[in-house]
Amino acid sequence: MARKPARMWRRLERPYTRVEYIDGVPGIRIRQFEMGNRSATFPVMVTLVAEEAVQIRDVALEAARLAAGKYMAKMAGSSSFKLKIRIYPHHVLREHKMAVGAGADRISQGMRRAFGKPVGRAARVFPGTKILSLWVKPEHFDFAKEALKRAGQKLPTPTKIVVERGAELLKGKI
Repeated sequence: MARKPARMWRRLERPYTRVEYIDGVPGIRIRQFEMGNRSATFPVMVTLVAEEAVQIRDVALEAARLAAGKYMAKMAGSSSFKLKIRIYPHHVLREHKMAVGAGADRISQGMRRAFGKPVGRAARVFPGTKILSLWVKPEHFDFAKEALKRAGQKLPTPTKIVVERGAELLKGKI
């Protein structure tokens, strides 16, 4: 059965996070929460911030991480940045699977407002929540802004890019 469209999960709903009581919760599809050079220190910190309250699926977070990480590795090199996902998908998404196809309208009338089976996970995000952070050297600041812009296009909410640390090193670039 095909996955339902992302617009079904965008609206915030009551959190459903008690995994120990739920059977068949799918695993998180984020491969790693930190990437790049984790041991080095970088003076500039650029962050992607959500502007609306929304639920972000784990696959969207993984797509954003991949987009930003690949762009930074290509443009600045894999050892000249550190990228971190700042949110965790705790919320379990549920779906009432209905019959589709010819004649399915007679079958799918019953059991309205059903509880549903777990189909995925999402992170609940509110306005001003930090989603991704990227640490770079001052000479790679423009690449960091573009990488976070590309990552923001993978997410279901409008985002803004904020320079949290190192603004004094970037005089004239901001």
